[in-house]
Amino acid sequence: MFNNNHPLGYNKQNDKSYVKYEKAQVVKIKSESINPLEDSSNIFLGSQEISVKILSGEHKGEVKEITNYLSDTHSVYVKKGMKVITEIDTAGSEYQVIVYNYYRAPLQYLFVIIFFALLCVIGGRKGVKSVIGLAFTFISIIFLFIPMLYRGYSPVLSSVLIIVLVTCVTLLLLNGYSAKTLSAIFGTILGVSIAAIIALIVGKLAHLTGYSTQDVETLNMISAKFNLKVEGLLLASILISSLGAVMDLSISIASSVQEVYSSNNKINKKELFTSGMNVGRDMMGTMANTLILAFAGASLNMIIIIYFYNVSYNQLINMDMVNVEIIQGLTGSLAVILTVPIIAFISSRLIPVFQHQSKKSKNFIYKLAPSK
Repeated sequence: MFNNNHPLGYNKQNDKSYVKYEKAQVVKIKSESINPLEDSSNIFLGSQEISVKILSGEHKGEVKEITNYLSDTHSVYVKKGMKVITEIDTAGSEYQVIVYNYYRAPLQYLFVIIFFALLCVIGGRKGVKSVIGLAFTFISIIFLFIPMLYRGYSPVLSSVLIIVLVTCVTLLLLNGYSAKTLSAIFGTILGVSIAAIIALIVGKLAHLTGYSTQDVETLNMISAKFNLKVEGLLLASILISSLGAVMDLSISIASSVQEVYSSNNKINKKELFTSGMNVGRDMMGTMANTLILAFAGASLNMIIIIYFYNVSYNQLINMDMVNVEIIQGLTGSLAVILTVPIIAFISSRLIPVFQHQSKKSKNFIYKLAPSK
């Protein structure tokens, strides 16, 4: 049963049956009957009779004798002294313990620390600012975007708000207030927004909704309890996933245009726009390819299954899951493509104006300064 404070929380005051996941340690392997899966040395089949000591939660310190079943889809082979995560299913005063998975949290924490440390050491001050930007993005998605969805706000409008917020904060944090930063912000927001409109139109024409995505049954269950709008989640996920590539492209083109103008401030706006387009064209192909490959990699299991069943072309090209993946890949790539002329145009107009105003301000301050 859900509680009122958290959409996925459990309120055990309202029900005597509940499930919790707690840390435990294997204290003894009493017996085991296992065999390795054919062609695999890491997956075992069979069972283990073990004793585990629960290390957290309401049953902390208790030792439980359990059977650990191993299969091809759930093969958690344990050894004495190993820490695991257990699933504790409580019904009234009785509870049952099952080995849920390996205890991977320390490894994940270490990996995150190494990532942030390398980012700060190699990136210097920019690296530290990148860490702050990443933290802000994570907090915005978890504590702003997701709660907005649960409160019934439009997924598309919510994602646009997050895109605007994350883009402004990240780019201003990393590059400060400047012409290239403002150009990159405007270019990113406009590029993603135009791609979103096109994807929305194509999705309507193709009769694609959020109900074509994975885990739709779980989402429907959540939407029945809360005000979650399942329709629109597909487009929202596309916009969020393509933001990083578009932001990177925008700041790269804006920086290039600013460098060109700083080297030759007599260049006209048309030539400056052409310079931005040339840089954008060089990046456009690789960026679009990156997004397509990312979506293809995420859909690799689906591709293998479709290939195995030898699906006919007519069935393949009209399947919901295939169309969803095509829309996802092409919309992200479309955002990249559209951003190139947008950011090239904005930066070619905005940067000269800022540079001119900055030069006038410096001359004005110089004239006001007392002469020696």
